[in-house]
Amino acid sequence: MFAVIRTGGKQYKVEKNDKLFVEKIEGEDGSVIKLDQVLMLADGKKSTVGAPIVEGAVVEAKIIRQDRGPKITVFKKKRRQNYRRKKGHRQDLTYIEITDIKAA
Repeated sequence: MFAVIRTGGKQYKVEKNDKLFVEKIEGEDGSVIKLDQVLMLADGKKSTVGAPIVEGAVVEAKIIRQDRGPKITVFKKKRRQNYRRKKGHRQDLTYIEITDIKAA
């Protein structure tokens, strides 16, 4: 069985025991969270597509750790003006493990 969930403005296809990085979710390491924005559920025979979400479907996940993404460098320049700006950014991420997928 798999599900398509939406969290942090992105969509992820997940199955039980999958581990993935998502946009930052508040919570302590080891705590269980419920992701209720399930866009699609499917098992071997039947699939359910929400409009826009599947009512009553919940994906449970455990927060493994809070982490940060790779450093991104932004460089702005205007030619012949001696104008240069360099800035770095690291996105806050949460590493989660999918523990259960519950249909309605």
